Amino acid sequence: MPISSTGSSGTPALPVGRGLFFLAVAGTTWGTTGAAVDLLYSSSGLGPLAVSFWRYVSGLALLLAGRAAVRMLRPGRGTHTAVVRPLRGLTPSRFGLRVTTGLCLAVFQTAYFAAVPATGVAVATIVTLGACPVFVAVGARLTLGERLGRGGAPAVAAALAGLTVLVLGDQDGGVRPSGVALALLAAAAFAVSVVLARWLGSAGGGESSFTLTAWSFGVGALVLLPFALAEGVLPGPDGLGRAALLSLYVAAVPTALAYPLYFAGTAVVRAATASVVMLIEPVSAAVLAVGLLGERLTVPMLLGTLVLLTGVVFLTRAEAARAGTARGA
Repeated sequence: MPISSTGSSGTPALPVGRGLFFLAVAGTTWGTTGAAVDLLYSSSGLGPLAVSFWRYVSGLALLLAGRAAVRMLRPGRGTHTAVVRPLRGLTPSRFGLRVTTGLCLAVFQTAYFAAVPATGVAVATIVTLGACPVFVAVGARLTLGERLGRGGAPAVAAALAGLTVLVLGDQDGGVRPSGVALALLAAAAFAVSVVLARWLGSAGGGESSFTLTAWSFGVGALVLLPFALAEGVLPGPDGLGRAALLSLYVAAVPTALAYPLYFAGTAVVRAATASVVMLIEPVSAAVLAVGLLGERLTVPMLLGTLVLLTGVVFLTRAEAARAGTARGA
């Protein structure tokens, strides 16, 4: 019998086993985003702000279309969700969570998309994903009072050492400090959204994955619109068909599909386990970067990656041990 949890409304939530599967799918698809965006840059002439804007607009459209199709096929299901009545019972804390999450995702997406051409798909993804759990741990300690635990400090030190090796140990110029800085900004923005979701969840105000995703996409698109217009929101005529297909893939698979799966999985799976599962993302990103885009992973880059991800593993083990101690108390 699969283990399940109970949602804030008192109804049975997603089984934990299915939540793990959802996280694995989300991590795998997110690992393809950098390669798809890199190809999209070369075929469309769009910049990171415009690509982020179209990703959110298209993702939101597909998300709402999918919900409408489900409601047509299953009449009476989901007619009382917050998406149908978005302001009903909307408290200031819940509204603030949705808006702030959208802002954070807008910064996260744009910074990551800018880091890809600056330092490469593999490094941008590894730095972003490797730094994010560390930022989450530090943010949770400062704002929620969660202790890092016995392995927390060594984990943070290992992650910082890995980033240092990545930046200073590269002899071929593949790792650029500006790209690493953008990847760190992306990780910090995503970490803020995670800490906010933890705070609301601990207060008994959990969100449905669909509602939080839809609001985040909508807010992110509104924030990015003026910047995308200034950058150039329309693609060039050359390679328009290829750009359209790549844009459709980015909007459908690593956006409209992956984000609801991620939010649903993190609602029932402990953060420590979720962090380990999401390490699938840099693996798939590195494989695509080397095999599809011809990027090179040098020995210092591999060493820095190993040290950084070792820090993440130490951090997740520390969180798992703390969770086990809390259950046994």
